[in-house]
Amino acid sequence: MHIEPGVVDGAKIVLSYATAFAALGLSAKASIEMIKKDGLLSLIGRSALTTLFVFVFFEILPHQAVGVSEVHLILGSTLFLVFGPAAASIGLILGLLTQGVFFAQFDLPQYGMNVTTLLLPLFAMSAVARRTIAENTAYVDISYKQALKLSLTYQGGIVAWVAFWAFYGQGMGADNLASVATFGIAYLSVVLIEPILDLAVLAGAKSLHRFKQSSLFEARLFN
Repeated sequence: MHIEPGVVDGAKIVLSYATAFAALGLSAKASIEMIKKDGLLSLIGRSALTTLFVFVFFEILPHQAVGVSEVHLILGSTLFLVFGPAAASIGLILGLLTQGVFFAQFDLPQYGMNVTTLLLPLFAMSAVARRTIAENTAYVDISYKQALKLSLTYQGGIVAWVAFWAFYGQGMGADNLASVATFGIAYLSVVLIEPILDLAVLAGAKSLHRFKQSSLFEARLFN
């Protein structure tokens, strides 16, 4: 989902600052709500874990440049289900920034676009989760269909934002349309794989019932 350098440049890149600011605002709101509910130390602990995981997802797991962007196994829905929206968003923000500062400085000018692309679908997925997962259902007990809805929301949002940045920066020419389509088709593999990984992680979490009250995990994970 990394936007390639040069896709959006010049004065047009200013829009990414505005969208990133909005995304960071949603992260701040979720963080404040979590602090009120679970405490600051819980947010810090979870965010440290999600930052580490996101860095591994981006820098170590296989990824491939396809069309206008790169195909990554981000596991956004997994982070959301295990750690909650606030910690997941902070992990995406800091994990992406860590990768950019230390390993991919050429991506830093696109940081606003990349943060927007990762965070806004995360909060859209959070809204879908509230509508589709009953309040009396623990996340470890969700179905494949529910996990697929979350993944489709998140990954579909990423594809939509990548397409937006590509068309905004380079127009609707045939080559750009083909490049966006190639990326979108390639990302279907992530949509198919992620729900299975979600359920595998959640199945493993069931064996961690002794951590049911741990502040390092989202309360809905077990309850």
